[in-house]
Amino acid sequence: MTATSSAENLAQVTRLRERITAMQQRRATPETLPVPGPLSPVFPDGGLRTGAAYSLAHGETGLMLALLAEASAAGSWCCVIGVPELSVGAAEGHGIDLSRLVLIPTPQERWMQAAAAACEVFPLVALRPGRRPTPGDAQRLEARMRDRGSSLLTLGEWPGAEGTVSAGEEEWVGIGRGHGLISGRTVTVSLHGRRTPRPRSVRVMLPGPNGRVQAIAPAQARPLERGGTALRAVGS
Repeated sequence: MTATSSAENLAQVTRLRERITAMQQRRATPETLPVPGPLSPVFPDGGLRTGAAYSLAHGETGLMLALLAEASAAGSWCCVIGVPELSVGAAEGHGIDLSRLVLIPTPQERWMQAAAAACEVFPLVALRPGRRPTPGDAQRLEARMRDRGSSLLTLGEWPGAEGTVSAGEEEWVGIGRGHGLISGRTVTVSLHGRRTPRPRSVRVMLPGPNGRVQAIAPAQARPLERGGTALRAVGS
């Protein structure tokens, strides 16, 4: 074997190793759907893990719309099932691209079949279950989600969810000393799950003045007292 052929073989082996390493790294990094930037620290993977379900505590529709909006803005189609009170105006106000939104408002007793069909074609599905799902229901749907690479947001409990996301410590903002217009609300968004036994939390405006999620620094807010009730104003 000549020195030239040996060098060529070594170069080919090196390129092959680099390709294998790159493929292994891609597989080791979970695929995710994006979430609003201020909320990304809450999620272990920085976004919604594909093939996973997330439970939104207390039926938090505002949080649902915020998560749908970010995925929609990135080009993903979204489907909302079993939320008849949701208006397209509210969806658009939160930044959802209506051209990529499908609503199934009243699936009635066929909500699980609707969710299974939606997870076949939509990257992100939001669902209000018609009843408390059984572990078998959840496992069958999540197997389909893993196969298709979709993610699920549920308004309410979901067996085996990747995590439960909640929005608490709500305070309305924009009110001055007894006057002014409400411009948004601040909440603490937290995630608790099997990979996050210690909840991750972040304080944000949801919605902010523009209808989207906005980060809020502690120095921006100061409490005001009015009639014995603590209010919080931003920039007043």
